[in-house]
Amino acid sequence: MDGQLDRRAELSEFLRTRRARLKPEDVGLESYGRQRRVPGLRREELAQLAGVSVAYYTRLEQGNGQNVSAEVLEAIARALRLTDAEQAHLTHLARPKQQRRRAGAARGKQPVRVALLQLLDSIDTVPAYVSGRRSEILAWNRMAAALFGDWGKLPAAERNWARLVFLNPDYRELFVDWDQKAYDMVSFLRMDAGRHPDDPRLSALVGELSVKSEEFRRLWATHDVKEKSYGVKRMRHPLVGDLTLSFETFRLVDDDEQAFITYHAEPGSPSAEALRLLASWGTDAAASLPA
Repeated sequence: MDGQLDRRAELSEFLRTRRARLKPEDVGLESYGRQRRVPGLRREELAQLAGVSVAYYTRLEQGNGQNVSAEVLEAIARALRLTDAEQAHLTHLARPKQQRRRAGAARGKQPVRVALLQLLDSIDTVPAYVSGRRSEILAWNRMAAALFGDWGKLPAAERNWARLVFLNPDYRELFVDWDQKAYDMVSFLRMDAGRHPDDPRLSALVGELSVKSEEFRRLWATHDVKEKSYGVKRMRHPLVGDLTLSFETFRLVDDDEQAFITYHAEPGSPSAEALRLLASWGTDAAASLPA
């Protein structure tokens, strides 16, 4: 894969896959014709729903969206029943000029503020870390190392969630719902690709994972996108056994490329006790993990 993703191809495939998942009856249209050559809505049906001409929508789906207005994109997003994340992704792909002012950051490092590093160190009982673009792991506290492994032992290029999930077999054991974790990681990377299609490091990462992981290739081809927010993860830790932990994602106000992520257990639960044990073992717990 070359130094950047093909934005026009990304836009074309994204619209095609979103259209393919809808049926006429899903959007209140009568299905005409006994046989349909393509899955989902036809282009003319989607254009009708969005209130644009078939020719206009066809040009857009072919990747020619340079002059598309925000109003038209909103109408198409409504017609396709896109989520907020999907609508944002569509805008990133169709109106890339809005993203160029940060394109240079794609090639540089993502420094973490000193105060944020100090905050991480001060949190003793909750696993927490800072993630950046391309699913990179930028900083973490002692509890995160105890839960996920000592990332400090890895080369900087390998401190990356997508690499760990798809290329490190030990993480298949760590996450009970590995399939969901894998789907989430690809969906996050897709959002990044929409924001920064000219990021050579992201393109190289996608290329490497596509070559080395069949699961990644399959999930990448779905063009699904999502933003990391909050939820629950089940894990099977080699020292303390099963844990059910809630995670929260906090985007930094001064740098939305970085996120502060925490994991916590329900008070009084077996998982809370497991985290307490990990906190007491500290570096010994981290040393027992694969990373």
